Amino acid sequence: MKIAVVDYGMGNLRSVSKALEHVAPRAQIAVTSDPAQIAAAERVVVPGQGAMPDCMRELDARGLRGAVIDAARARPFLGICIGLQMLFDWSEEGDARGLGIFRGAVRRFAEPLTERASGARLKVPHMGWNQVRQAAPHPLWQGIADGARFYFVHSYYADETEAGLRSGSADYGLPFTCAVARDNIFAVQFHPEKSQVAGLLLLTNFVRWRP
Repeated sequence: MKIAVVDYGMGNLRSVSKALEHVAPRAQIAVTSDPAQIAAAERVVVPGQGAMPDCMRELDARGLRGAVIDAARARPFLGICIGLQMLFDWSEEGDARGLGIFRGAVRRFAEPLTERASGARLKVPHMGWNQVRQAAPHPLWQGIADGARFYFVHSYYADETEAGLRSGSADYGLPFTCAVARDNIFAVQFHPEKSQVAGLLLLTNFVRWRP
């Protein structure tokens, strides 16, 4: 099995590739910015960290926009963090246009934020462990308890407008979508590669997924 981790210069690629090597030791994991290599892969992972305008600019500068869109149309596709956000139409961060694969916008957590139960002040970015509620059964949630904790680092979240797109949600001052799924695409705001047992299980499920 060939798995491409898309390198557009804006992600914690080593952590993602090492986590995939751990759960799929027989797979060929390629961290690549070569559109041909991405096109030849059976599965594609798009991670990302940083500012949305920079990510989209680098994606275009390296000629990767078409390769990512093609992968999202046809093969098992996992987006992580910015890899989720770029699937939407637009982001408030720098007034950046996304890939437009999903309808909706990416919005910043509006401050001041307070925890709903205690009223305690919350800081932006949202950083640390948080519970994820599964919106509906999905093969990538298999074996993962509803309410399991995953690791987040972000200031923006997806505000989707398509019915049935949400696959998981979390709370940070307000409930927000943290996982989306449609057909061959699954994308998460959290970092499975940093989320210990639950994250490794989600990556294992992705490697085994036959959408």
